[in-house]
Amino acid sequence: MANTAPKIPAAERQEAPEAIEKKAEALAKLVRDSKHLIVFTGAGISTSAGIPDFRGPKGVWTLRAQGKQVSGAVNTLQAIPTPTHMALVELQNRGLLKYLISQNCDGLHRKSGILPDRIAELHGNNNREYCKGCGTEYLRDFRAVAPYDKTVHDHRTGRKCARCGDVLLDSIINFGEALPAEPLRLARDHAKKADVCLALGSSLTVSPANEIPETVGRRKGAKLVICNLQETPIDELADIRVFSKADELMTKVMEKLDIPISPFILRRRLVVRMETEDGGREQLRIYGEDVDGTPATFLRSVKLEYNRRVVRSEPFVINFRGDLEPGTKLTLELEFMGNYGEPNLEIPYEYVDGNHSQLYLLEYDPETGEWKTTKHDGLAAGALASNVESSPALNNSPEVIVIDD
Repeated sequence: MANTAPKIPAAERQEAPEAIEKKAEALAKLVRDSKHLIVFTGAGISTSAGIPDFRGPKGVWTLRAQGKQVSGAVNTLQAIPTPTHMALVELQNRGLLKYLISQNCDGLHRKSGILPDRIAELHGNNNREYCKGCGTEYLRDFRAVAPYDKTVHDHRTGRKCARCGDVLLDSIINFGEALPAEPLRLARDHAKKADVCLALGSSLTVSPANEIPETVGRRKGAKLVICNLQETPIDELADIRVFSKADELMTKVMEKLDIPISPFILRRRLVVRMETEDGGREQLRIYGEDVDGTPATFLRSVKLEYNRRVVRSEPFVINFRGDLEPGTKLTLELEFMGNYGEPNLEIPYEYVDGNHSQLYLLEYDPETGEWKTTKHDGLAAGALASNVESSPALNNSPEVIVIDD
């Protein structure tokens, strides 16, 4: 990765609206007719969310070269995915977007709804850490990045794996480090298959990530489209070159495709699992997970109704000393990390005799400040067993609340 920029940034160009309109029409046709569309994104797609880019007039590296500091930037944890982020989710959900390759670490693609098996985050994700030993990944609603006290190559975050106990490492690729092998392999494989590649908001100067769109641009019969305010080193390979902000182009493209861009909704998956321990004691475990079962941390605390004590650290465990009757109704109060001002939420849980897991889909609208909860019943007792083993822990020993029946 390159961490430099000239004091005087490259000039930005903004095409006339009618020119962008015409190119959006051409791009929409390419997208509609494509067999294997891939998209390559850079920091420019997140600037409208308040996150600075790197080499623009107010970019991180540009200001650093000028001896200045970035000011007024939005915390990535609180940033709302942009219309471009949400447009890509719509293209994915309709089967048009086959794969997304991103250089961004802000986590907005995953948060917006891009599926984990449809994206290669070549430079990492501020909210994702993984186990050095067993490879288990964890998604966090906090910044899961090492302190880098001694060296930027020490990626230990200070937490340990809930599955094997080994140290957790952040996923960020710092300067001079190799890109992660598997995401890079997948990105290259999809570039070889792609008949259309759309590069959005990237200077295309950072190697080896920039080889992905170049691979498509140099292949006969494949189409490369570049949208960036500044010139890039491979502009001559582009079949369509658009000088505009990503949101302006993608909004028009989606209009041409007659696909509405849905607003951002924060989606969370919560599992509540009742287990019978040795000796017959019932134990309730509450944890988050991503769509692929990856452990996800988004709760600060869990409280059982009519009990004053609160479980404040993961894994959230509540033990019951007495017997519970089938049909017993419990109410859990959830406290979230609150990056988007999410209020507490109460969810009902009905006890079923024996081991039982229940999945809740939680949807929060930052605009209205309201939660929507969908309960999925009937999960098999063993269906989530592997995820229970790897439910995220922030410390070595769980905090357990014991409830007298």
